Amino acid sequence: MHPTPTALPEARPLDTALVTSLVEDATLAPSMHNAQPWSFGFAPATRTFRLRADRSRAMPQSDPDGRALLIGCAAAVFNLRVAAVHAGWDPVTRLLPDPADPDLLAEVELVRRPPESYDELAELHPALRRRHTSRAPFRDERIEGSLLDVLRRAALLEGARLAFPDAFHRRTILELSSEAMNREQAEPVHREETARWTEGPGREDVSEEGIPRYAFGPRSRSGGAPMRDFESPDDTYVREWAAFEESPQLALLGTVFDHPVDWLRAGQAMERVLLEATLDGLATSVASQALEWSDLRWAVRDPAAAMGHVHMVIRLGYGPQGPSTHRRPTGEVLTIG
Repeated sequence: MHPTPTALPEARPLDTALVTSLVEDATLAPSMHNAQPWSFGFAPATRTFRLRADRSRAMPQSDPDGRALLIGCAAAVFNLRVAAVHAGWDPVTRLLPDPADPDLLAEVELVRRPPESYDELAELHPALRRRHTSRAPFRDERIEGSLLDVLRRAALLEGARLAFPDAFHRRTILELSSEAMNREQAEPVHREETARWTEGPGREDVSEEGIPRYAFGPRSRSGGAPMRDFESPDDTYVREWAAFEESPQLALLGTVFDHPVDWLRAGQAMERVLLEATLDGLATSVASQALEWSDLRWAVRDPAAAMGHVHMVIRLGYGPQGPSTHRRPTGEVLTIG
């Protein structure tokens, strides 16, 4: 249940401490394999953040067109907007503001809000630090339709659509997810890229980026949840086994078109959905491995829906929120001046 809406406080001074805090909140966003492929610049004279893509953290095997990279960066943009509103500022956001500079993904100018104004984004701020990817089993309790409508609205507010596949289409998605995982295991180059961002043999140094072992979740003993196993075949790390839900509750997030600006809208919509779900007591994880293969991605879409292109498969349910994962120091991703 959300708190009763109240007017936002007076804007806090945009000093170094607040700018740093805003970026710390922004970088709590999820990204593919927790690669955190972003950098922020802040210009005090114009009170404007500039978010750039960090292509050194790209994954050419899993994400050849950079779509997932942009989605992760857009999730960080959304978190920045939430944090700015919570601090009393109005974030005026421009996506892809310079056609000659495609790695400049967004500019977020902070302007003063009218007195006694309200923005519902502020309600999402408590969820920033509570939202974690959960690779644990969820209970079989079904999500009420009224809550699904809330999540649909969250996606629509950011220019995307959220659809909940029926049982038949859900089985198709699960089959495609299994096919994607089999393909990854069969391709050494693909496996090596994933291993770079996960804490397996020889990666005990994972600390500020990537997926640590403690976040892998248990191995699946039974159930239909499309859980990706990041453990390599020769790893001797001991993990428990668990029974996952037989009929996972999935959501497809997508847009009509499939251009970089659509990916940025989808990333913001994804994060709004995840934060809303967290506030409403749901656990979430991403099950988008089939989207990493162009032929499988096209088959994931529901032909009966108005969604042209799927950008994310989200698993929802009631269960543990999952552990927090590390973030890069703010000094590495923020430049002021």
